[in-house]
Amino acid sequence: MKTIFSKSTAPPFGNHQPFPLIAGPTPLQRLEAFKPLPDNINIYVKRDDLTGFAGGGNKARKLEYLVADAMRQGADVILTVGAVQSNHTRATAAAARVAGLDCEVFLVDRVSVKTDAYRKSGNVLLNRLLDATCHFCSTPETAEDQINARMQQLITDGRKPFLIPVGGSNAVGALGYMACADELARQAAALDIQIDHVVAATGSAGTHAGLLAGFAAAGLNPVIHGVSVYNPDTAEVIAAVERLCADSLNEAGVKHVSLGDIIVHDRFLGDGYGLPTEETLSAMQYAARHYGLLLDPVYSGKSMAGLLSLCRDGAFEKGSTVVFLHTGGLPGLFGYQHLFEND
Repeated sequence: MKTIFSKSTAPPFGNHQPFPLIAGPTPLQRLEAFKPLPDNINIYVKRDDLTGFAGGGNKARKLEYLVADAMRQGADVILTVGAVQSNHTRATAAAARVAGLDCEVFLVDRVSVKTDAYRKSGNVLLNRLLDATCHFCSTPETAEDQINARMQQLITDGRKPFLIPVGGSNAVGALGYMACADELARQAAALDIQIDHVVAATGSAGTHAGLLAGFAAAGLNPVIHGVSVYNPDTAEVIAAVERLCADSLNEAGVKHVSLGDIIVHDRFLGDGYGLPTEETLSAMQYAARHYGLLLDPVYSGKSMAGLLSLCRDGAFEKGSTVVFLHTGGLPGLFGYQHLFEND
């Protein structure tokens, strides 16, 4: 077995002992003078772009539990799926290599960006560097067919494949953000603050569900604001968060907890997944030029646009403490260089 870190800082949940990938708790930093927004709100950023593993980002948290599950089941190859510039596939490829497993990624052409940079640089380049076998798929439906066929072929060949869903978002993967909620609760206690709101991107729903479940398990109830970045059907997103939340609590062996409301803001999605709006790009520039925070146009840029708008709209109570979850995604930014060439 290959490892980078000898012990994970994430807690075990139920029968799930995490595989070590993350280099300690990620920072919780206050954004001083969060101008031009109201100065009577305390804004913190949870730096999950600094998970310290293969380009950073939130996927490492989920993969600590998913890779451990794969190894427990005796897998020797991991398969997963995402968009062409998927952060999840890149992180999965790296995690598989650390665990001594092979990896095959199925990259779906679901974003209408056809530049060479989008199709060859960023996460695509890193997938190849990590020696992941890349399968390019024209639609989600053809990806599903190709994955099923490849799983059967691997089994016929005597291999033991393990399939991780898009975004690592299943009951086991969501445990990673139950761990993050626990980490945030401990950091808030050390800083003597109370977290009233959390703003995060909601895509495949695992991060949102894990946070909701984790805070509920800790007896805390900050409002989780999910900024939708993936599915235009908000009712489906809410149902996915609710289902994953219940399933992850069950995996963790936590029963009889009271959950907060599931809040999903869909007005920042724009034309769809992977397609940034002008508001997204403005938020990315604002974060970079005021705080040196490098966001991506798919997830964290849209969630920052959501944070800025919610602040302007008076969505947060005077004196409240708001945590922005920076989910990373920097490598994927290089696939979108055409957006900034005339800036």
